[in-house]
Amino acid sequence: MTETTAEHDVVAIGCGPFNLGLAALASTVDALDLVVLEERPEFTWHRGMMFGDASMQVNFLADLVTLVAPWHPLSFLAYLHDMDRLYTFTVRENFFPSRREYEDYLRWAAARLPSVRFSHRVEEVRWDGDEERFTVDVVRGDGTRLRLRARHLVIGIGTAPHVPEALAGLPEDRLLHTSDYLFRARDVERAGKVTVVGSGQSGAEVAVDLLTRNLDGGPAVSWLTRTGSWAPLDYTKMNLELTTPAYMRYFHSLPEEVRDRLVGEQWQFYKGVSTDTLEEIHELLYRRQLDHGLADVELRFGIAVENAAVDPDGQTVLTCRHLDTGQRFEHVTDLVVAATGYRGRPPAFLAPVEELIERDGRGRPLVRADHSVGLAEGVTGRIFVANAEIHAYGVSSPNLDIGAVRNATILNAITGREVYRLPKRSAFTRFEAPAQGMPGSGARPM
Repeated sequence: MTETTAEHDVVAIGCGPFNLGLAALASTVDALDLVVLEERPEFTWHRGMMFGDASMQVNFLADLVTLVAPWHPLSFLAYLHDMDRLYTFTVRENFFPSRREYEDYLRWAAARLPSVRFSHRVEEVRWDGDEERFTVDVVRGDGTRLRLRARHLVIGIGTAPHVPEALAGLPEDRLLHTSDYLFRARDVERAGKVTVVGSGQSGAEVAVDLLTRNLDGGPAVSWLTRTGSWAPLDYTKMNLELTTPAYMRYFHSLPEEVRDRLVGEQWQFYKGVSTDTLEEIHELLYRRQLDHGLADVELRFGIAVENAAVDPDGQTVLTCRHLDTGQRFEHVTDLVVAATGYRGRPPAFLAPVEELIERDGRGRPLVRADHSVGLAEGVTGRIFVANAEIHAYGVSSPNLDIGAVRNATILNAITGREVYRLPKRSAFTRFEAPAQGMPGSGARPM
């Protein structure tokens, strides 16, 4: 049996920080009916990497709402006030919350938003041209089937852990992704040697945990990565201007081939390691050298893992290539931790409307300036995307500090008015080519 519910203006699918922020901003917009559907029974955020001392890499102002609505009742400061921690947070003089505290803030906000509905799994989305509405078929946790109708959709299902083909052949008991690291703590404890493959912040944080365990007699540790160095995240203030709304608007205006080139060049904004974590790793290595030597610790960059298998003796063997010299070698370990990031996941529920979506030269959805995807002529509703548009907006698209601005842009587009004022000038740098003859540009006709 299918129960038909009332119609909505907007159905948002997936409840990570971005669609949760959308619900928060929408909650103070009059005459806007928006619901968020999430298949999980409750809000959780990166539990498999929730180390006790892990800190956010963006400050508290990059919460769900503050960068476009600092007065909002669901800001991080409002959360601190409600928890009676505002004064102690101020005295702390560290504006980067712990990851654990930030998740608690997100859960606090979700509990105050009746528009967020957990245990609601979306099965299928269709466009009804006669009614000019999207039909959304949903199954609740109790098995009840619902049919929702909405003028617009927002897709924010996030990304999925990625394991490259070179590692995918390993049996489950020999391989885990960083997203499951803390859930697999017993496997880590039982291993005689653990090898981290891949770099980035997640790989570095796992390396810190393994090196700490090693100091206390835990497993031997190896860390192998393709990158040509232990590259730090580029968080220098002037280069952070490339993560601003101003740069993202400029990036979106560029030709497709230029955008693709820039994404490849700007990897250090999101694939590097924080300098604090690199310093912590060096300190642990120094302590290890003082106490025990480094015989059971191995760190190598510039290494490509080309294959992985369990040999006849039951050992996990990685076939590797040293990128500088081309030399191949075998690396023997007990357990592999894949720090190989995340990839977008095309949602199966969109299959009935796939033919309506316009695509770029590489088959990716064509994303417009308001974060909606191009749709076939005659489709009057819009499908907006969150954290699925790196190819259109650049490497800052997954950043938490862009979420409020993107959501405000989406809400302005849906309502047809400026319900939230967007930043007009978010960077000192001017990214466009200078207009000839413009006062102060320094450019002159050629």
